[in-house]
Amino acid sequence: MAIHAEGLVAIVLFYVLILFVGIWAAWKNKNSGVGDGGDRSESIMVGGRDIGLFVGGFTMTATWVGGGYINGTAEYVYLPDYGLAWAQAPFGYALSLVVGGLFFAKPMRSRGYVTMLDPFQNLYGKRMGGLLFIPALMGEIFWSAAILSALGATLSVIVDININMSVVISALIAIFYTLVGGLYSVAYTDVVQLFCIFLGLWISVPFALSNPAVSDISVSAKKAIYQSPWLGKIEPKDKWLWADNFLLLMLGGIPWQVYFQRVLSASSATYAQVLSFLAAFGCLVMAVPSVLIGAIGASTDWNQTTYGSLPPKDKDESDMILPIVLQHLCPPYVSFFGLGAVSAAVMSSADSSILSASSMFARNIYQLAFRQSASDAEIVWVMRLTIFVFGALATAMALLTGSVYGLWYLSSDLVYVIIFPQLLSVLFVKGTNTYGSVAGYIFGLLLRIGGGEPYLKLPPFIYYPGWVTQEKIHHLTGDVEYFIMQRFPFKSMSMVASFLANVVFSYLTKYLFESGMLSHKYDFLNAVVSRHSKEIMDKTTLVSNHDNIILSEMAPVRQTLGLAGTFTNVEALSDDGASSPEAFHADN
Repeated sequence: MAIHAEGLVAIVLFYVLILFVGIWAAWKNKNSGVGDGGDRSESIMVGGRDIGLFVGGFTMTATWVGGGYINGTAEYVYLPDYGLAWAQAPFGYALSLVVGGLFFAKPMRSRGYVTMLDPFQNLYGKRMGGLLFIPALMGEIFWSAAILSALGATLSVIVDININMSVVISALIAIFYTLVGGLYSVAYTDVVQLFCIFLGLWISVPFALSNPAVSDISVSAKKAIYQSPWLGKIEPKDKWLWADNFLLLMLGGIPWQVYFQRVLSASSATYAQVLSFLAAFGCLVMAVPSVLIGAIGASTDWNQTTYGSLPPKDKDESDMILPIVLQHLCPPYVSFFGLGAVSAAVMSSADSSILSASSMFARNIYQLAFRQSASDAEIVWVMRLTIFVFGALATAMALLTGSVYGLWYLSSDLVYVIIFPQLLSVLFVKGTNTYGSVAGYIFGLLLRIGGGEPYLKLPPFIYYPGWVTQEKIHHLTGDVEYFIMQRFPFKSMSMVASFLANVVFSYLTKYLFESGMLSHKYDFLNAVVSRHSKEIMDKTTLVSNHDNIILSEMAPVRQTLGLAGTFTNVEALSDDGASSPEAFHADN
């Protein structure tokens, strides 16, 4: 196949547009955080906390709507025996934004945190913060890898260029403007991204629907024509597996730095909630063309197209159904516009996760754990270095791992099982401590890893009730691969076990130390006995007063004074009563 000059031109034009917007945003806000009492590093992380509704709504929607979202949704709608019933991401992530807006956005934003790990380090200490950074980092890297993998698949359909080269070039462009502009560049390119996806896909859908090779999708939704109906169904034996995956998406979509980075960049706690609700609606709207394209793929007689006699599912190319439909069922000029737009758009999603991972490392690991005296300029350079390193890691994952949707689920697993129960505990449960946090971490990790992970070829060592051996046939090679499927909802069970372990062990250790059954000298984590000291009490005030968390409070919040005054937000951390809602309103 020769290189398609029109497709190459479309890619270059859209890439130049994304790059221009990213650099313009960096130049426009180059002095943000400098000379106004703030820190440049904090401005890079949370954008000066002045992101408005328009840009904020787009950038939070783009948090989930990227290459993995649109390609993965189309893939599952297309796959036989799965269909729309198993394309859970649009509804799962939309609900995660609603739940996040209702219960998590306000307490996080009103306390003026800079990253998602701040409350953990406040209460559990820097070592526990470092442990929680590991699954958070893995989640962001896997998510970036899914986006880049989808992008490489898309580009390989447009032009006959090496898929690895396309992934590397795209990642380098995203890393470059993230390096120079931080959250501002990420946010403004996200606006362009959603416009590109919306226009590119919706322009292409009518042409694909009218192609002679495509049957009526309203008929193929319920009746088998070329394959099983694309609406799909949930077999009784799979209902718990379906529920487990849906809860993973809905609740596991909350404790992400890439989400809280937008929450914490909002100009007020009220705006943070509104942005979450707007993004939930945006996620559903942006999923519609992907669902239609998946349905079109399932309703096509591929023997009548330029693709060939075998359908994509028989070539193990189901994960590329979206670019395949655009390429082979639309006129060339339409497909090039759609594919070029999608290519440029999905690239700008990887930057969000890369920036999120570097923000957590620079602030919570490098500065707060090892270099409390680090200058603002030093933190900025650490961020730039880690943006490049984490971008390279995500790129490597994209080149070495398979299914887009598999990467997608995998990226949520450890975040859901480990970080979500920890976030519940630190925000809403009075009295949890570091011992409980460690116990919850270990319980969740062992129970989740024990169930195995087929996408990493990791065999289980815990066989939960209802497990079965499944076979996967590679159609091109004829190879048969066997793996264990756990139908028991072990991921949600692991999450609940992690939460209960945190609470039980926290109260148990508190009782043992305070009753004298264990000597104070054994409190080696300084999590119980030392809490009675003034220094530790200052750190735990945010959860020791249950009245702090009132979700109906809708007043704007004052901004923190910057990274130099770490954890000095008087609304959240003062122990003289200023952290109560009454004192807060009196100040305003």
